[in-house]
Amino acid sequence: MSKNLEKTKNQSYGADSIRVLKGLDAVRKRPGMYIGDTDDGSGLHHMVFEVVDNAIDEALAGYCKNIYVTINKDNTVTVEDDGRGIPVDTHKGEKKSAAEVIMTQLHAGGKFDHDSYKVSGGLHGVGVSVVNALSEKLELNIYRDNKEYSIIFKDGNAVKPLKEIGKSKKNGTKITFLPSKDIFSSIKFSSSILQKRMRELAFLNKGINVTLIDNTLAKSKEFVNKYEGGILEFVKYINQKKQILINKNEKVVFKKPIFITAQKNGVVVECSLEWNASYSEEVLAFTNNIHQKDGGTHLLGFRSALTRVINKYSSEKNTNKKNKITLSGDDIKEGLTAVLSIKMQDPKFSSQTKDKLVSSEIRLIVESIIGDKISTWFDQNPSITRVVLEKITQAAVARDVARKARDSVRRKGALELSGLPGKLADCQISKKDGTELFIVEGDSAGGSAKQGRMREYQAVLPLRGKILNTFVGNGKKNGFNGTSGDHATKALAKMMSSSEIVTLINAIGTGSKDFDLENLRYDKIIIMTDADVDGSHIRTLLLTFFNNFPFNQLIENGHLYLAQPPLFKVTKGGKSVYIKDEKSLEDYIVKISEKNKKIKKGSKEFIKFMEEQKQKLSIQRFKGLGEMNPDELWQTTLNPENRTLLRVQYTKGTKEKSKEDQKIIEILMGDDVAPRKDFITSNALEVDNLDI
Repeated sequence: MSKNLEKTKNQSYGADSIRVLKGLDAVRKRPGMYIGDTDDGSGLHHMVFEVVDNAIDEALAGYCKNIYVTINKDNTVTVEDDGRGIPVDTHKGEKKSAAEVIMTQLHAGGKFDHDSYKVSGGLHGVGVSVVNALSEKLELNIYRDNKEYSIIFKDGNAVKPLKEIGKSKKNGTKITFLPSKDIFSSIKFSSSILQKRMRELAFLNKGINVTLIDNTLAKSKEFVNKYEGGILEFVKYINQKKQILINKNEKVVFKKPIFITAQKNGVVVECSLEWNASYSEEVLAFTNNIHQKDGGTHLLGFRSALTRVINKYSSEKNTNKKNKITLSGDDIKEGLTAVLSIKMQDPKFSSQTKDKLVSSEIRLIVESIIGDKISTWFDQNPSITRVVLEKITQAAVARDVARKARDSVRRKGALELSGLPGKLADCQISKKDGTELFIVEGDSAGGSAKQGRMREYQAVLPLRGKILNTFVGNGKKNGFNGTSGDHATKALAKMMSSSEIVTLINAIGTGSKDFDLENLRYDKIIIMTDADVDGSHIRTLLLTFFNNFPFNQLIENGHLYLAQPPLFKVTKGGKSVYIKDEKSLEDYIVKISEKNKKIKKGSKEFIKFMEEQKQKLSIQRFKGLGEMNPDELWQTTLNPENRTLLRVQYTKGTKEKSKEDQKIIEILMGDDVAPRKDFITSNALEVDNLDI
């Protein structure tokens, strides 16, 4: 039971003002506290994860080998395991079946004594009852002692007590639930999101079968996840599409990932890691099978141990004698893939969603185990260790060379131009709040924008010439070859030497090397390019620039936007409307036509119909923003009361967490043609509106 105190709007504040939320009322009142966001889909899928985590706890205890998760056509999900089955006998204190107590009472379950479960990953007696509380309907079937039991719940309350419904030779628990439409914005499950977690659990618990079945498709699809290699196989899976690390003889360095396992003070630590030839890091940390996306004390211990051991070996082998550069944690991260999994009793997390481990004793335990085991492995594998140290040292050299290149550019005055760029038409107010900077292409568009803007708070910066593709790629494709420093330096120097990029950075005001968000001169930075394919290309190049560190902080903090100028002006009977693209134009023409007969889009009849209707209208296609007069540009694109702005954001909030976003950017903007061709080929049929 939890208490929620609410102040009344009047001056009275007495006993009547105190609301007591009983049973599962608190969960339904504040679902986000227990399950996560109920609007973006994360909380919805977390419902499934909580039920599956209970089954995994049975597996950890040694009683479960198979878990089946089924997405049903009616938006329900069924989770079934072959564990012991939830207890069915009467709970002495509550005077009802243990199964009903577990499903309807917060903090009720077998995870509070250390006999039923040594470790557990669910919400410690909260998880399954929260799922019940947030479900319109939930059916629980228990197979135990050669009998089958059933109980049905609606909105978290039992319809009838638990009852025996037949005989059964199997053991286990089956839960089928329908999320409440009153709680969640959408109750449609994504098989890809669920499959990612099921695969993850199968890797973390070697030998356990976690199968996902999707019955919502025209043809049912089954994903069987079972891995005897555990987290070592997990690392191999993560690295399968990454560039492998090779030595000077062009031989693969790692035949298999490093694997570490040990136990200390009741904590079981498992870790698998290896380096690849890329420059990005992917390290996943888990506690009792739960992923900590924000890391925590176990990850701190891992990083500390790795940095200490690497620096020790570098010093002993004199690998850094020429360069005299201190190796940092960032250098070690380049190309590192690792999975760290710990099992412990009573872990402490920063929040109910367990995104960060805060158990203070864990750091020293992990640091001790990783440090000792990695040192031993390095001693036993000197040739591999030497290549790893060379890669890390080269990363440090590249970092230092890049720093010197930036310093050189700054000394030349590229980023310290006196005053503001001459092409910038600045706004009148000096305060940042409410101000907007429109980045436009060319003087023509810049002229219309400067005349049409609200000078008080809107600034315009025209950019001339082609914007550079500032994506920093991975250099040569075939592993480590000692050239990463030169490549990174050239890419950085090229970016910073572009006069248009320098102008843009100077106008924004944050600086580059000494980037400071506090110095940002505008509240909103708005990319306003033409509505055609050329404008899209320039917009993509600008977005690629803003994705680079440190300018990605502008995206993470919600300062970067995309304007939505129209592509067409349609006039009929003296009245004009502005339309953003070809598809919207077709929809508009169909809407205003007087034809009652249905016509299939794309058919010859439809094409003929569109041509006839267009003859009755005056349609102007804007080749660029410069073709719009200032008043038109103000009304359609600049005026906050009429315009549409799209805020640029990462899928997971930050660049570091949004690894899928970065993979797509690398495919589309990188130098490697083959992945881009594969991506375009795979997704071509999903394009609704193609401008060619």
